[in-house]
Amino acid sequence: MHREHPLHSVRFFDRQFRDQVDAGDFRLNPFELAALPHLRGRILDLGCGIGNLSIEAARRGCRVLALDASETAIVSLRERAAAAGLDVDARTADLAAWTIDEDFDAIACIGLLMFFDCKVATRILQNIRARVRPGGVAIVNVLCEGTTYLEMFDPSAHCLFGRDELASCFADWRILESRIDEFAAPGATAKLFSTVIARRPGG
Repeated sequence: MHREHPLHSVRFFDRQFRDQVDAGDFRLNPFELAALPHLRGRILDLGCGIGNLSIEAARRGCRVLALDASETAIVSLRERAAAAGLDVDARTADLAAWTIDEDFDAIACIGLLMFFDCKVATRILQNIRARVRPGGVAIVNVLCEGTTYLEMFDPSAHCLFGRDELASCFADWRILESRIDEFAAPGATAKLFSTVIARRPGG
């Protein structure tokens, strides 16, 4: 089912998502909270996880396409969206092979791209750039160089981005936010995240 997708990472997050669903833990993480004010119209939540951002965006009137490789996450999201009567189209997908084939007012890709090899991650990033409508917004968040917590990665399929790589990728857009955040992780390790929120010219 997850052809070409890094299976180790899918299994890792399947367990994490199951625990979150069982605990009823549907809080937005800090990156999702930062993304939410920029979402409007038709949005893509690429690598949506259990869909907390998708749910909140739909509550604000957005029309959401939410994709993830985790069956656990998507089943939970569909159930929650249906129960609330929200406009969320939630689908499982092999995100390593998925091509975005329509334009969106906003694309959120939070905590996903680092789980592919760098060639695939770069292709998806360019696909995101191409499919944000003029005047629309891309919200991209990745783990970057300096991260020492590697337990969730498939050794053969991951990519730690350069600290300035996302900002460079969107240098020709209007960058609304660009930041590096560091969090302590198990075993005296660390996670370093790069986040860019950028508006495409035009529109």
